[in-house]
Amino acid sequence: MQFRPLHDRIVVRRIDAEERTAGGIIIPDTAQEKPQEGEVVAVGPGARDKDGKLIAIDLKPGDRVLFGKWSGTEVKIDGDELLIMKESDVLGVLENTRLKKAA
Repeated sequence: MQFRPLHDRIVVRRIDAEERTAGGIIIPDTAQEKPQEGEVVAVGPGARDKDGKLIAIDLKPGDRVLFGKWSGTEVKIDGDELLIMKESDVLGVLENTRLKKAA
């Protein structure tokens, strides 16, 4: 199944959090917070302004983004846990960290 977000919504896959601290202590799954960093998987066409003109989304698939702790709606599509959120929920894009796609 493929999923296409509507309007100004984006689909984000969380990037796994570190399982160890800087000192080497292993953090159990139950104590880990959900990461607030992810990779954009899909984007909608954009929102419309009051005149009906399309306002394009600044994000593109592959961008690595930071978002709020409680942002988005968690869904499971084809076994993948994803977040669907509005573009405005994204706090910023991490530059020069585009994830490499496996060949």
